[in-house]
This record gives sequence, structure tokens and C-alpha cells, in this order.
Amino acid sequence: MQMKILLVVYHSMTGGTAQMVQAAAAGAATETSLQVRVLRAPDAGADDLLAADGYIFATPENLAAISGVMKHFFDRTYYQVLEQINGKPYAAMICAGSDGHNAARQIERIATGWRLKSIAPPLIICTHAQTKAEILRPKQIDAAHLEECKNLGATIAAGLAMGIF
Repeated sequence: MQMKILLVVYHSMTGGTAQMVQAAAAGAATETSLQVRVLRAPDAGADDLLAADGYIFATPENLAAISGVMKHFFDRTYYQVLEQINGKPYAAMICAGSDGHNAARQIERIATGWRLKSIAPPLIICTHAQTKAEILRPKQIDAAHLEECKNLGATIAAGLAMGIF
């Protein structure tokens, strides 16, 4: 039996999303019968999506939307994998400054077009960064929120390993 692959695709500018991804990957890595691949959005392509059995998409909220880098990833790969990844599970993580819900809706709409199966509500971590200085400064995600990310990673990994999704 071939080892299943969880692909984590992300973008991070100020480190918040990267910390969330590291925690989710650590949670997923507790499932030893699964390979966890973490790729920055510019480095991920259609072949990576096709090779994976499940996904975590993680992005900062930029101007009430997914980051342009994540949008570019989806634009580059969308039609190349359309109708080839139907039914695969996914989860979304958003590092938001204020809300994050529109960014989550964008990922949900893309995933719906790909006919992916959501395994959990989007995980939105709000940093409450509202001023230019707060928005641009490096982020530090607190331990409780990182634990939520770790649990999400462990959940999708366990479900993949057990064949639940």
C-alpha cells in the first residue's frame, strides 16, 4: 500500500501563517503512515496537487481576501487539475488582521469548484492588526491558537490514514 500524502500549500509575509502551518504540519506528522509535504505557494504546482491525497491551504488575509500569492497558485493550477481531484479532503487556515471570513469564502469557492470535501470549518486566527505598523510587524501566534492548528493537522492526517476521507 502506497503512503498517503497530505499537501500543505501556504503563503506568509509576516510569519503568522508560517507558524500556523508549522503547527499543523507537526500535528499531521504524528501520523507515521502519512507523508506531509509543506510547500510555499510559488513552489507548488498541479503535479503536487495531483500526487496528494488531501490538502491544507493556508493564507494571510490581505485586504479582506486571500493573498495575491495564494490566488496566483490557484490561478496557475485550477484548470490543470479540474475533475482530477474530486472528493479529496481539505482544510483552510487564515491568519487574519480583522475578520478572515471573506478569505475563507474564497478558498471554499475554489474548493467547491474542484469538488473537494471540507473536513472542518476554516480555522481563522485573528491577530487584530489594524494599524500600518501592526500589519507589517512580524506576527507571533499564541500557543492556544497554535494548538488549534496542530489539532487540525492531526485530524486531517488521521482521517486520511484511516481512509475516513
